[in-house]
Amino acid sequence: MSLRAWENPWRLMLAVNVAVVIGVFLHKIALPPYVPYVHLLVDYHFGFIKRALIGAAVSLFAARIPVWLVFAIAGAVWLTTLGLFVQLFRRTFGFEEKHLPLFVFMAGSPFFLKNFMHTLGHFDIYGCLLAICLLLVPARSIWYVLLATLFSIVLILIHHIHLLMYVPTIAVIVVLRHYLIHGVNRLNLGVGIAAALGVGVLFVAAQFLGSIPVPEAEFVQYLHGRMADPSRTKLLSFSYIWYQSLAKEIHDTWARMPSNLLGIPVFALLIWLHTPLWKYFAELIRSLREDWHRRVVIAALAAVSLGYFVLFLIVFDYSRWISSWAVCMFLILHAVKTLPASREVRLPRSDDRKTEILGWIVTLIPRVGIIRPF
Repeated sequence: MSLRAWENPWRLMLAVNVAVVIGVFLHKIALPPYVPYVHLLVDYHFGFIKRALIGAAVSLFAARIPVWLVFAIAGAVWLTTLGLFVQLFRRTFGFEEKHLPLFVFMAGSPFFLKNFMHTLGHFDIYGCLLAICLLLVPARSIWYVLLATLFSIVLILIHHIHLLMYVPTIAVIVVLRHYLIHGVNRLNLGVGIAAALGVGVLFVAAQFLGSIPVPEAEFVQYLHGRMADPSRTKLLSFSYIWYQSLAKEIHDTWARMPSNLLGIPVFALLIWLHTPLWKYFAELIRSLREDWHRRVVIAALAAVSLGYFVLFLIVFDYSRWISSWAVCMFLILHAVKTLPASREVRLPRSDDRKTEILGWIVTLIPRVGIIRPF
């Protein structure tokens, strides 16, 4: 078995990726720089507020929330995302030897599962999980559009920032898998427009009407009462974010901008390390049979990227935004693969020396981070 692995370095890379993920998990458990525990405590006790859906769901089953529940829930979501992505890749490409480089550059990317392990407890992964679900279910009927709308609503109730993070990617998946393949008619067009307007209204309500209507001291006292271990008051230090205005978030982001911009060359290098994957994606788009399909895909990629550019201007968690942007590109690639093509696209060569070196570098990078690179 060991000899076979050395004869096929891509299999060995997968084994190393598993070891790296375990290492990231152990580091997260042993030295958590920040446990997003407070998000499980916030519910709809004070009325409709933003970022409260997960906490409200948890409150249905537990009156007092232990810290370990953060890792239990986040770990279950991570494992589900891993399993569904494996199923998605198997359905889109298969697991023949020639497809292993693609799988390594996606599943083994420091942008993807490894970074989701590092950010265990944050809500970014929910957008990825629901987008993968949409890529797996049939897209033939109007129910597909309604399901995507439901997913978008859930994501915004989890965290309204998903409007720029994963909701655009969900919209792109719907356009590519439903509208381009099955056509546009009055019904699905009307439902699509109504869904977009409804999601937009919900975002505005969450952003501008979802503030806590009581003083912060009363809010913190309520959260303290929901803690299983009330002595760990430091975990409530991030409760202020429910009182932070959009203007304050933008101000803080621009105050940090000069130092955070220093990380852009690192992000650019990390993106460049995925060159074989990007080349395949570009060739996949060029191979589409219909010219207007190509134009729609390019416009969709630009729209998703624009959403992340706006995020860069508003919130300073740059490593998370870059990582989720790359994940969105991976998922859209799977949707593009379902469109009619005029020719077969050559996969990244497993025996190419440069591709192999880049694969090893991508494999050995454990994660990207939350704010600054690494």
